[in-house]
Amino acid sequence: MIFDKAGENVFDQQRVVGKPQRRIDGPLKVSGSATYAYEQQLNRKLVYGYIVGTQIAFGKISGIDDRKARSAEGVIDIITYQNVPEVGTGAFLSAKALGGPQIQHYHQAVAIVVATTFEQARAAAAALVVHYKRENGQYSLESLAASAPLSKSGAFRPEPVTSLGDFESAFHRAAFKVDETYTTPDQSHAMMEPHATLAYWENDLLHCWTGVQQLNWGVRDLALALGVPKEKIRMRAPFIGGSFGVKGTVMSDTVLAALAAQKTGLAVKVTLQRPLVANNTAHRPATIQRVQLGANPDGKLIAIGHKSVSGNIPGGRPEAAVLSTRYLYHADNRLTELKLAELNLPEGSAMRAPGEAPGQMALEIAMDELAEKLGIDPVELRIINDTQFSPEHPDKPFSKRNLARCLKRGAEAFGWQHRSAKSRQQKTGRWLKGMGVSSAIRGAPVMPSAARVTLQSDGRLNVKTDMTDIGTGTYTILAQTAADMFGLTTADIDVQLGDSAFPESPGSGGQWGAASSTAGVYAACVALQEKLADKMGVSLNDLSFSNGQIVVNGKSVALQTLIREGEISAEAKMEYAESRKQFEHQTFGAHFVEVAVNELTFEVRVKRMLAVCDAGRIINPKAAENQVLGGMVMGLGAALMEELVVDERLGFFVNHDLAGYEIPVHADIPEQKVIFIDDVDEYAGPLKAKGVGELGLTGVAPAIANAIYNATGIRVRDYPITLDKLLASSNSI
Repeated sequence: MIFDKAGENVFDQQRVVGKPQRRIDGPLKVSGSATYAYEQQLNRKLVYGYIVGTQIAFGKISGIDDRKARSAEGVIDIITYQNVPEVGTGAFLSAKALGGPQIQHYHQAVAIVVATTFEQARAAAAALVVHYKRENGQYSLESLAASAPLSKSGAFRPEPVTSLGDFESAFHRAAFKVDETYTTPDQSHAMMEPHATLAYWENDLLHCWTGVQQLNWGVRDLALALGVPKEKIRMRAPFIGGSFGVKGTVMSDTVLAALAAQKTGLAVKVTLQRPLVANNTAHRPATIQRVQLGANPDGKLIAIGHKSVSGNIPGGRPEAAVLSTRYLYHADNRLTELKLAELNLPEGSAMRAPGEAPGQMALEIAMDELAEKLGIDPVELRIINDTQFSPEHPDKPFSKRNLARCLKRGAEAFGWQHRSAKSRQQKTGRWLKGMGVSSAIRGAPVMPSAARVTLQSDGRLNVKTDMTDIGTGTYTILAQTAADMFGLTTADIDVQLGDSAFPESPGSGGQWGAASSTAGVYAACVALQEKLADKMGVSLNDLSFSNGQIVVNGKSVALQTLIREGEISAEAKMEYAESRKQFEHQTFGAHFVEVAVNELTFEVRVKRMLAVCDAGRIINPKAAENQVLGGMVMGLGAALMEELVVDERLGFFVNHDLAGYEIPVHADIPEQKVIFIDDVDEYAGPLKAKGVGELGLTGVAPAIANAIYNATGIRVRDYPITLDKLLASSNSI
């Protein structure tokens, strides 16, 4: 099926889609019945693998002494680069899952010890001796920033340079200017479930249970790493305990579990210990960003410049921090630039709202700094520079853009009129109070997605697709989609996800999951409806569905009467017409924050947070609200505490566990509220819906930074905004 534009359809009735629904997988999760990758049980012997990470960041293995480890109790085998064929890389990540002899980064896997029990494998791993020849590596982004070359374009790599008009000349003549540098640190995904895999071979078919967001990527990349046809791999991920992007494809746990299972002929369980999650897998890379804004006295931007440099291992991608600037505000003269330094730190890759989240952490502070220089309210400045056309392509309209509406609605709901335009003006006891605002933007892509729906003999409808649920509520929204198509309730729908043997979806990621996978289910439902119409000898246009009945020319027929001879199944795939490219597809929002800062200690307490989101039809407001609330919590962490600290002598992240990597806890989280703009997007897909989970993060951190400035008069441009940075600047106010 080819989608062009959605007209009036069943989803406009807001019967099931659009109504808040409890997650149908919720009872399984709260009862502990949901079976994650590491918890799978098989009717065969299970053994355990323990991954050994390298203790150097760059260099070579000069020797491996495994004699003591091999003689340890319960050890079945030890796998290194010396006794298996060379392991390749997939199409998304550049680091090899098994290092040796060359080492690419700290904690790169150099061995997997397989034993009868986990404890035996861990003990033997401690006895494995690996000798290294350490080489000098590059671990400081700051030292390489000035000489970093432009990044290269390619898959998931935006153009390194974009320009429009004459930026330099316009910026030079601007009446009001901002020209500042902002930094964001390396960050960890810090999801609850560590990377884990259960793998075994049955003849020449590899079976894997693993927490991979995009099974099509996972199968592809595992096949490339092992050098086997992807048709020889079946991958399952029915439940995933969080990811934020780091489980987009297979990591060392899956590759090494597959190798160990192949070499031993046994079913092998592997989980990464928490320190390896930070250094062995991937992270959000640090950035150094220069933002230049030039405006006329009326607040209209005439020049926008945004340059960012990040670092990665050879072959890695840049953190595309300038993406938001390319779409957010109008200015006739523009320049954006991405540079990429070569570092020998662990690989940088996708983390929730890659590019947009750190980019807005800089741009949206710069907008506040400009507003202060102009003497214009920060909300009003953003509205003045709103546009309905792509800033870099003025002849290309947005399919839907309600940024100004989000800002106005949020300002009214938050009580923005009570904010003092001047900092350090509001105080309760020793607590300085302030408010901050930020615009938010995140792309709204869709991908081809397929599904199979089956009307079963018991009258229930079964939905199958390899789409995953990473805690976002996918099971429920697909059930809602199918329920509306056949006049059923979600209780009548069985949804099966996360199996590469099912019809292919794009998986969870990039904020494309919800819109894409529901469209695939819609296409399959239409195909099944057509089969039912043929069976009844009528046109599909003559049918409607309500309360488990098919209505034809005013007469109702129970669905079950059509399946007396057996179940009926249909499979279809949703693809998209070229006309979609005529529009720019994005989601928009606004974040408002109130903080209190102790005037003596500079302790920051976030008091209130509000997100206003424009993301088309909200399929399940309950689940969507939870997604946005979670994004707001993550944004608070990015603003105030999250930082992977780099040891620039030895090239690793020092605080590589949940004890040392600071993330928000319940006591940090204030009153939160989410408002959804009620406006559908006919060009987004058949449900007129877009993703919203990453929009809840973008813009949160700068809104907090702006609120801190409003409270204290201290402008911190280096995240996270910690006590020491505020104290260091306190003498200047």
